[in-house]
Amino acid sequence: MSVAFTREEDLEATAADLPDRPISPHPNLVTPAGLALIEAALASARAARSAAQAHGSIEADRTPMARAARDLRYWSARRATALLVETEPDGRVRFGGSVTLERDDGRTQTWRITGEDEADPAAGSVSHVSPLAVALMGKSVGDEAVVAARTVEIVAVD
Repeated sequence: MSVAFTREEDLEATAADLPDRPISPHPNLVTPAGLALIEAALASARAARSAAQAHGSIEADRTPMARAARDLRYWSARRATALLVETEPDGRVRFGGSVTLERDDGRTQTWRITGEDEADPAAGSVSHVSPLAVALMGKSVGDEAVVAARTVEIVAVD
């Protein structure tokens, strides 16, 4: 076959090669807010798939459909494996709770320990599998922990 009859970029093949979003091997612990986030993302993925089916020329570009399908697979899996954890304060650092740390330079920081999909360090939440959360879990006010080779003291737990 002559090269003149082949497409240099086959959009269908490109869309087919869109990799799935990686799913964590850790237990999918979620707070009530994290479960709501997953359900909203799942609804959004369903809407994106419907929009991709209704709009555009699928024959010309399958990328929007491939993205929507990928996101739908991811959020469906995350919803199916979600383990809702609701805990009561008991004075120890725990999943779903907040902890305030004092660093050796005098700065204080407050972090909420959440599920992986809910974690947003810029907003003050970290995943329960993050090195910070792992170092702090089960500790109480006055305890110290080593985080990123620096010592921190726990000054409040909510």
